Amino acid sequence: MTASPAAMRVFLEVRRRLQSALLILGEPKEGDMPMDISVMPSSLQMRTPGSCTELWFPAEVRLVPSSCRGLQYVAGDGLHLRLQTQAELSTKPLSLFTQSPQVQECCTFYCQSCGEVIIRDRKLLRVLPLPSENWGALVGEWCCHPDPFANKPLHPQENDCFTGDSFFLVNLRSNSWQPRPELGRKPKTNTKVICKRCKVMLGETMSSETTKLYMTEIIIQPSERNFPILPRSQFVQSIIAQCLVELSSARSTFRFTIQGHDGKVYVLLWLLNSDSLVIESSGNSKSIKKFPLLEDVLKDDSNSAWSAIKVLYQPCIKNRNKKLAGLWESDISVHSLTLPAATCLELLLILSRSNAMLPPSLRYMNSFQVAFLKM
Repeated sequence: MTASPAAMRVFLEVRRRLQSALLILGEPKEGDMPMDISVMPSSLQMRTPGSCTELWFPAEVRLVPSSCRGLQYVAGDGLHLRLQTQAELSTKPLSLFTQSPQVQECCTFYCQSCGEVIIRDRKLLRVLPLPSENWGALVGEWCCHPDPFANKPLHPQENDCFTGDSFFLVNLRSNSWQPRPELGRKPKTNTKVICKRCKVMLGETMSSETTKLYMTEIIIQPSERNFPILPRSQFVQSIIAQCLVELSSARSTFRFTIQGHDGKVYVLLWLLNSDSLVIESSGNSKSIKKFPLLEDVLKDDSNSAWSAIKVLYQPCIKNRNKKLAGLWESDISVHSLTLPAATCLELLLILSRSNAMLPPSLRYMNSFQVAFLKM
């Protein structure tokens, strides 16, 4: 009688800059012992008296078996070992400005959730990044004369698009809005812009002509070009991950508060590294080439891997971590990102799911929870 294949969980985190990997082999089921484990450059083989399970790594990842070190057994996790790797990925993440408009190009803005057209055929003559939020204070520090920009907010002209940390500013003077999004009726300084089809909040009106559209809610593509709609979870992770990476690189900041448009802080994020490659398998089949953590981004015939950022996080909903959130908000080294409140809650669910999928020993670091956001 042939025994069932060894149902072993395998977790691999590759650090591309360090050229190192942490490999965790979960505990096998009862009756699948003893087990022989063979680590090869492109695969992992697990043999029991009644079965053999082989896991193939993506072509971009090659391990160096002779470099195995730090072998230890961790209760609840399984076998931990570290190895050197040869992983040179040419990843092509969703860039904030390949999904953003290009100068002299006719673009269409879509709702990411349902694909509804928000702005049709808008030709942009200028696509410019906005200065940092404290740029006015810097002008005051360096200029010996009164600030010429005081009380003069930056508003885009008809064919402009300004990009902030997590949003676009566009001008509504043109009649090219087909159809025009719904505007909230409450008398607020900033009024919600809502998708007419799915009722998702897309942004806020800043003035009679200027609208802020959040990057997590909008897809911007050249007009008359077909494109695939990404799963919501993948899109949110990719946009937020790249925002954090770009901000940490440009401003040397690694701590972030994620707050909603309602002014409430929902999550505290601490960026640990941006060069991780995460692979995970539950090990249920005899020849494994698919990884559950990546199942929403892989085609049926694909065995490639995706890069991810590794973050520490603390949820702040229902008055949790209120004191810590207050300390971070008053710290000038902490950067704040504003998103729709619903998207903040989506991000919390994504982080919680990622944390729950990690081996138990990797889920916490000091008082923070650990998670990965896929690029």
